[in-house]
Amino acid sequence: YSQKITTDISLSKIIDETSGLEIIDGQFVTHNDSGGDPALYYLDEKGKIVETRKIAGVKNTDWEDITKDEEFLYVANMGNNYDTRKNLSIVKIPIQKSSNENVEVINFSYPEQKKFRRIYRRSEYDAEALISFEDKLLIFTKNKRKKITEIYSLPKNGGNYQAKKIGSLNTDSIVTGGDYDKETNTLALTSTIKFDEYYVLIITDFSLNNKNQKIDMYEIPIGKTQVEAIKIIDPTTFWITSEDEKSSSAARLMKFKL
Repeated sequence: YSQKITTDISLSKIIDETSGLEIIDGQFVTHNDSGGDPALYYLDEKGKIVETRKIAGVKNTDWEDITKDEEFLYVANMGNNYDTRKNLSIVKIPIQKSSNENVEVINFSYPEQKKFRRIYRRSEYDAEALISFEDKLLIFTKNKRKKITEIYSLPKNGGNYQAKKIGSLNTDSIVTGGDYDKETNTLALTSTIKFDEYYVLIITDFSLNNKNQKIDMYEIPIGKTQVEAIKIIDPTTFWITSEDEKSSSAARLMKFKL
């Protein structure tokens, strides 16, 4: 591969299901997915947990990604493996910590979804990628049936909403994480086809108005693991995390270079 892993850090067992990644003031911020504590874990440059921030008044049903703007973090409580959930939400958390945190919840549904019966391996309304884009949040679905991602928009204010479908990308894979860098207008998504290999998908000039955007797809050279989070450093360098799998001894924080 021309792409390679340049840094590979084993993480604490406390975050063995790391499912999202952000950077705040030089520290990594991550969280576990379904069933874990409703908590954010702040890590130093060596991947060591230096702070656990419990978020009061919310539940980690299935936290799948995290993104930020200038003032807030947004945690995607929207994992929906079998298309059965009716309590999808985004948790809006102030970046600045305080003893009396004002957490908001953005509850949402997909207006196209009419049935909520259990679907195995063919779900269309699962989602694991969330970005902040201009004045809105964008969800990129994990459409297992079509192996595309559909883009939905939500406002950034607490309340109850129907997500608005605004586009789709022909990813030829199912999306497991995402990040957007507004300085370089780069969209990065992680994805898989059969859950045995994972990829990074790059759009270098992301636009909601372009219906035929060029997607560059790069295999992550780490074998079978579960990559569900990405953070852009620059258009060719990224941090990614993977969950603790049978093929590894721990969850991992890795720097990936194209």
